[in-house]
Amino acid sequence: MLSNACQYAIRSIFYLGMFSDENYKIGVKIISEELEVPQPFLAKLLQQLNRNNLVTSTKGPYGGFYLSEANKNFTVWDIVLVIDGKDKFNQCFLGLSKCGDENPCPVHFTVSAFKQKLFQDFKGKSIAEFVEEIQLKGRFISLKSFDILKPDSDS
Repeated sequence: MLSNACQYAIRSIFYLGMFSDENYKIGVKIISEELEVPQPFLAKLLQQLNRNNLVTSTKGPYGGFYLSEANKNFTVWDIVLVIDGKDKFNQCFLGLSKCGDENPCPVHFTVSAFKQKLFQDFKGKSIAEFVEEIQLKGRFISLKSFDILKPDSDS
């Protein structure tokens, strides 16, 4: 439903919301390492978000990206619109070109309720609210620090 680019953009904005401010800016290299996102791709995404005023950046030796108080008032929906546009969000879950209430795919009505809830949260909660929820409830935007067990190849 959301492109990898949009997922990376959302995660990077949440990361900036948690760890940056006007006095502490973060460079692309650190963000890409922490979120395990390709650095050149993330740099282009952050530039696009900056051009659309969803993140703030400064150049120079103490430069980097951060979220201003104004940036934190934007919503996840604002990010989706900039990166994917509204049409991507409305596409059929199974990829059919003519899916809708009148011509539903096999999972249309199941996914429709899920999409509606997502849409409400994406439009109704600010970045600041998501960041607060991440911090209070211990949610994760990266699995980098986890030791993921891989199945033995001998089994």
